[in-house]
Amino acid sequence: MSYLLEKGQWRDWQITSVIVHKGDRKETEWHEGGEDAIGPLYSCTKSVLSALIGIAVDRGDLPGVDEPIDRWFQRYAAGGGDDSWGQITIKQLLTMTPGFEWPDFDKPYWELRKSRDPVAYALNQPLVHLPGHAFTYNSGGSHLLSAILTEATGKSALQYAREHLFEPLGFRAAKWSERGGISEGGTGLALTGNDLVKFGVLYLKEGLWDGKRILSTSWISDSTTMHHRALLHYEPPIYGGFGYHWWCTPSNHNGVADGYFAFGHGGQYLMIVPELDTVIMVRKRITKRNEAIWSRKLIFDIILPGLLRT
Repeated sequence: MSYLLEKGQWRDWQITSVIVHKGDRKETEWHEGGEDAIGPLYSCTKSVLSALIGIAVDRGDLPGVDEPIDRWFQRYAAGGGDDSWGQITIKQLLTMTPGFEWPDFDKPYWELRKSRDPVAYALNQPLVHLPGHAFTYNSGGSHLLSAILTEATGKSALQYAREHLFEPLGFRAAKWSERGGISEGGTGLALTGNDLVKFGVLYLKEGLWDGKRILSTSWISDSTTMHHRALLHYEPPIYGGFGYHWWCTPSNHNGVADGYFAFGHGGQYLMIVPELDTVIMVRKRITKRNEAIWSRKLIFDIILPGLLRT
């Protein structure tokens, strides 16, 4: 990967970690501090949560994505408030199309986080769109998914992940913030860069790890397929279409190859490019929102073209 190290721009782009995995081996690894360390994933957390929902569906702990969510929130409906959210399904939470009023770029996130009961806060937002139609990026919906997982399994997302995902993949360390026994759904997970890459490789290998089935091929296919065009139109092109809490970037969007990715605030990327058998993890120092484009340029202007030349 000498072509990557020769470029040098990434230092000015506030990149702090890069790991590239191709096929069955690591192509390169660089960390600004010299060593890999546990760090926040920000909204990349959402893609890990998506995998946990898939594992729960595969295991029969959850009935399926078309199930209405009201069965897990009966105590909130009993309060006599607006329970029109009963028509929302798990799939609509995964695709961020539940219909809640939720202003662009997750503006209610801090109110959600400061609220006494984040589940109640999310459920109490007005329903202003028919579920399944309008895309609104919504960490409240992600938190509802985490609450559903806990209601269905009796375990927090972190506990469930340790048993069915993190320990089977040999993760070194994991931390996940929680409220009232419910892991924060939209963010809050911290992993090492190499453990995040392992998660990407699991998807690249279609759910198999050391010959053991961790996640079904069908879930990976469904969850990484574009279900809504979402923010494909956004400039600069740091986002994409949306699957089940995964962003999707077709080749005509990025100019290189079809891929899908987990994205975290400020330019944290876990990019999976199946046709190139490649996983790329980039961490970036948080600056302005649109400066996440530097992480994307590193991936699509330097790393992937370099791989294609080798």
